[in-house]
Amino acid sequence: MVNKIWGFLIIIGVVVCLVTGKVDVLNNEILESTKSSLDMIIKIFPVMALWLGIMNIATASGLLSKLSHALSPLLQKLFPEIPKGHESLSLIASNITANMFGLGNAATPFGLKAMKSLQTLNDKKDTASRSMITFLVLNTSGVTIIPTTIISLRMMYGSQNPTEVVFACILATLISTIGGLIIDRILAKRR
Repeated sequence: MVNKIWGFLIIIGVVVCLVTGKVDVLNNEILESTKSSLDMIIKIFPVMALWLGIMNIATASGLLSKLSHALSPLLQKLFPEIPKGHESLSLIASNITANMFGLGNAATPFGLKAMKSLQTLNDKKDTASRSMITFLVLNTSGVTIIPTTIISLRMMYGSQNPTEVVFACILATLISTIGGLIIDRILAKRR
């Protein structure tokens, strides 16, 4: 659906430029946005590579499994349907940990594996289970302690203090996570 909306907006923009005779503006914008996108990728890539490398080291050293173990009691309460010691709990914990460090790219493989693992516990294969819905809420609203991508973008655009948004990000993501979990529990009890 989003692809159709963006496609529609792009077509409207092109038609308006053609009708108003501003094709040069359209061409300039296409070239400028391409250049700025490439610049952004080149500047963000080193930061993302650093953090993805740190996550790989954390995985290899066992730090991620220790964090997963520390999150286990909380996850057991949030996901009572998942048997204790099931692999999906460690995958969910890894996803949450990666998201806490602002590494959505590193969190995605853990999230996909967690959903696949949760599907093995699901009796109705064509419907999301209670645990899958709760995990989706957690993944979407996940608490971020270090918003690496935002800090990288702020550094790229010359912010005097690129880390000043950290507290606001922690607060916003904490509130969204708590709110999402409350709504999730209310809707779960209604069923």
